[in-house]
Formats: sequence, C-alpha cells, structure tokens
Amino acid sequence: MDSQTLVHSRQPRARDAWTDGPGADALVLGRYRLRERLGAGGFGVVWSAHDEQLHREVAVKRVALAPGEDAERVTREALASARLAHPAIVALYEACPVQDAFYLISELVDGDTLAQLIADDALADEEVLAIARALCSALAHAHSRGVVHRDVKPHNVLVPRHPDPHAPAPEALGGVAKLTDFGGAHLSGQDVLTRTGDVLGTLAYMAPEQSEGREAGEPVDVYSLALVLYEALCGFNPVRGATPAETARRIGRPIRPLARARRDLPRALAQTIDLCLHRSPAARGTLAELDAALEQALGEAPAPGAPRIVAHTRRRDRRLSEPARRQPQPPQQPPGGPAPATAIGEDAPVAHGQAALAPAVLKPSFQAEGWGLPRVVWLALALALAVWQTVAGRAGVGLLVLAALAPIVLLPVGRRAQGGSGGWLLCALAPALGVVGLAGAFPAIAGQARRWRMRAAFAAVGYWWLVLAEPLLARRLWLGPPGHTPARAAWESSLNTAAVHVIGPLLSLGVLLGAALWAGGAVLLPVLVRGRNAALDAVAATVWSTALAVVAPMLDASVQGHTVQASPHGAIVGAVLGGALAVAARALRGPV
Repeated sequence: MDSQTLVHSRQPRARDAWTDGPGADALVLGRYRLRERLGAGGFGVVWSAHDEQLHREVAVKRVALAPGEDAERVTREALASARLAHPAIVALYEACPVQDAFYLISELVDGDTLAQLIADDALADEEVLAIARALCSALAHAHSRGVVHRDVKPHNVLVPRHPDPHAPAPEALGGVAKLTDFGGAHLSGQDVLTRTGDVLGTLAYMAPEQSEGREAGEPVDVYSLALVLYEALCGFNPVRGATPAETARRIGRPIRPLARARRDLPRALAQTIDLCLHRSPAARGTLAELDAALEQALGEAPAPGAPRIVAHTRRRDRRLSEPARRQPQPPQQPPGGPAPATAIGEDAPVAHGQAALAPAVLKPSFQAEGWGLPRVVWLALALALAVWQTVAGRAGVGLLVLAALAPIVLLPVGRRAQGGSGGWLLCALAPALGVVGLAGAFPAIAGQARRWRMRAAFAAVGYWWLVLAEPLLARRLWLGPPGHTPARAAWESSLNTAAVHVIGPLLSLGVLLGAALWAGGAVLLPVLVRGRNAALDAVAATVWSTALAVVAPMLDASVQGHTVQASPHGAIVGAVLGGALAVAARALRGPV
C-alpha cells in the first residue's frame, strides 16, 4: 500500500471485512468460478475466475459492505467504466450488488503494472512513450464521455504481456497499455458522488488543485499522466518525499525540468512534459499536445490514434538520441510461465493502514543493447584481438585477452546482456584509474549502473581486469603482479608460461574475495546514498568508503604469491573519491 493515498469514506470499513467472502472454487453470481486470489485490501478482494457461461477468464472484485454502508466508491467505478469502451481501458463486464457485498466483473489482463516495470527498470524509452500514447488516447476517450479519472498513476496502468503486433488500429492500443481503477473518477451529471471538499487520488500524483480540494477537471489527468511519464523516463517521482507530509509540501512547487534530468531526450518532448506539469490548470498543456510530442519523439507515422508497438527490450539505457523505427516483434515467453495481473489496479486508493490490492507479477522477456553494436560484434572484436596477438607472436598476451573476456561470457547477469556488451568497456576504467593511483574509486563508478546485477558484474569484472593489467603493464596498479611473475618478455610469446605463471596465480581465493568486495560495495551504494538528505548521504558515503578502504587490504592480503602491502595502491584515496562521486551523481539524478 502506498502510504501517500487519500480516500473519502463515510464510515470506516472493518480491517478484516473481506475475509468473510467466498474462497477458491466457489461459484459466485451463479456463473463465476473463483480460481486464485490475486490481491486483497481495504476496497475488497480480487480473484481470477472462470466465467462458466461464456467460457472466458475474468477478474472478480468483491467489495464487502459493512451494515448500513453504501457502495459509493464502487458505484462510481461501475458507472464510470460503463460509459467507456476503449481498447486501452480495462473493460467492465458486470456490476452486481449482492446482500452485503458488491461485485465487479472485469477483463483479466495477463501482464504487469507499470509501477512494477518502472521499479524493475524493465522498459526502454520507446516502450514508455508508446505506453504514454495509449494512455493519452484512453484519457481522451474518457474525457469525451464526461469521465475524469483523477487517480492516474503507475499502479493503475497494466502492461499486457502478449501484445498483438498485427492488431489494427485502434485495437493495437490495448496491447500497449490498459488504464484501470475508475473508483475515484468524476462523472459529469453525477455530482452526488463527488461532493465539494472530497479529496480522492494518490498524493504523490495529485495535481495542485486536486490536493487543495478545488475543482478537479480534465487538467488533473494531464498533470498526473505527465508525472507518470516523468517517473518512467527518470526512475523517480520528483514530487514524492520521504513522508506523506513532505510530499504534500512539494505539491505545487516548481518541478525540476525534465531536460535537466534527461539531457538526451528530444527537447520538444521534455518541454511539453514540463508544460503539462504546470501548477496552473489554465497554463497546462493538453492531451493532444502531449500525444503529438510523443508521436514526434517516436518518429512514427501510424494510422490516427494508434502508436507503434515496440519490441520488449527491458532497458532504459537505450535513449532516444534518434527516432525509433523498429518493426513490431512478438514478445517471448519468460521462464516460469504466465501469471495473471488483475484488471483492478495495484495500489488502489485505500484507507491508511490497509493493504493495497496486489496483482501477480509477470515480467516480459527482454534484450539489451550496448553502445550501438550488438553483443556478438563486441565479442568478435575482442576475439579478433586475441587472435591477432597470437598470430603476431604474442600468444601469451592473446591468452590474457581471452581471460579478460571470459567473465563477460560466463557471468549470469540475465538475458539482457544478449543484446549488447558495449557497457563492459566501463570496466577498462579500473586499470586506467589504477595507473593514476585511484583504483579504489571504481566501485563507486560501477555502482551508478541502474540494475543491481550489472553493478555487481561491472565491479567484479573491473577488479579482474585490474589484476590482469598488472603483469601486462609490469607495474603495481593495486597489489602489484604476483610474486615470482616472470618479466613480460618471458611469457608474452608462450601460452604455457602465461597460463602457469601469470594467470594461474590470479585464480585464487584472494582475487575472488576482492572481486566480491567490490561487487558488494557497488550493489549497496545506491541503497545507502539515496539523495533525500545531503547530510545523511555524506555520512553514508563516508561509512561506505571507510569500509572498502579497511576491508580491502584484509581480503587482498590472502592472494597467493603476493607480498602483503599495508594497503592496496589507491584504496583509501580512491574510496574517498568514489564516495564523493556517488553523492554528486545522486544529487544530479535526484532522489530515489
């Protein structure tokens, strides 16, 4: 449950009111066979179910009603959904009050919430913009029917796992994203459900006029959608604070321009999103303007109202330096098989202290790109370098190149690495920093990667390249070459000598522990330095730097064949510099 969610309710519902409902395999409303409970919270319990009359899978939401309690919010949701028929809006099939409960039967979406995909850093920029175009179309349809959603947020956006790449417009919109949870909607002609002074929605996504209890018309949806888009492109919500009170204070204050957080985005797109986040509803951009900017950024020329369905790539590192012009590709089945996500959005507005509805998580398949070249090309170039050194009479150097390449092939960093490996060139900074005595700063650099697996992999591979570079350069970059390592002239032309006397001594527990220390430090750094308080970040970075500087010599002293040094070369100064870099980088990117 998002603690920054507000709801108006005439009477508080008992915390465990939903527990008295039917269980698995029960038949409700005479036709819906309950199968799996997908989530439960203050506004009911959601099940996946089988419609035994029409033989289809549906989502069944049961909202328990306390004695004497009306069904204000669920009625609003039913009335709003009944007005709408759009491929990018979750379809409501039936709404039925039964004794002490109210049932909503809706479309069951096989996918995941946008909130989870943002948290997993699972979307490319092109995917984010395509999702935003679908939401623009959905909201435009709702507004034309007199419905204002008033609670647009990532938890209320479902991203289907199996979009149809051949679906015609406008049906293709439903394969990109589906908007759900109209329980807080305003309906024209239904003012009895939205009394003056009511505040509904989620605090961190509210427009200023909505949070102040003023009239919340169509501009509030524009504001919330722009804020969702900002978060999806940058990885953080610029309004959300550490506490609800801090978030409330930030509402209405100037938001950091998107162009400063993402300098690589098209200027027109960033300016349009900033305009849609204007404090004044009258000065705010429109859905049409936002959709036009999104279409221009995607470089599309589709049929009216239909965004291009981009392939699932699950990586935000691929930026919009030029328009995306991909052909649609069907997604792949991820390991573990399908799991449904309820059509009722996760983190629906609930009373404080109650759990939100939580749909099952299903992650689409993904690939990644490296710096403009496919992974196979980078690996082929490295292999060509090793072959060239061997042909040139330096077989030992060629073997060293292959030893450096091995972790990139073997490390279990996920299928994302199949798309590209240019990012691995970052690891070359470790020996480069070692040359100037600052190798200890590299874990902080590796710690800037978005995914924890890549942070760990970059740090570990950087450490491995650092120790391999020492015999290659015949100088001390960290610990110095292992004892009894022959001069380069003695091993560079011999595979056997390089394997036994150069690489062999490095295959030790000490090197493994050193790489593990760097990997752990890189993984923990973003957890410690969060950008919410400068003083706390400075303290956390200092503790992090001190720990690396103290522990590194203890682990590295166990490397077989080394003469124990008081401290690895550059460990202390480098770690201090790394901590400072981490604080500065987080300040530039914003809080998490």
